[in-house]
Amino acid sequence: MIATPQGGADDLAALVGRAQEAATFLKALGHDGRLTILCHLKSGPKSVTELENLLSSRQAVVSQQLARLRLEGLVSARREGQAIFYSILDPKVSEMVNLLSRLFCEPD
Repeated sequence: MIATPQGGADDLAALVGRAQEAATFLKALGHDGRLTILCHLKSGPKSVTELENLLSSRQAVVSQQLARLRLEGLVSARREGQAIFYSILDPKVSEMVNLLSRLFCEPD
């Protein structure tokens, strides 16, 4: 994704832009609560109530983290009656969660 610039100022500006985009993406994933939510969403859509139970966390805390993930465009929400279901929107999230799982969760 981020390559060494080969040319002039235009290439450098493009590189800086991609680096900023990558940094923003990593910051959104760089919170244990948000990352845990994304790990749970990897298996499919979940309601806020399901996520509360999976995380053993209060609704306000889960909703705050989901709001950040929505703001960053990483998850989407759909309403079914009273329930709101969240799912991964950005395919880069699934790839990153898979990579992190291989690096940190699988035995050596």
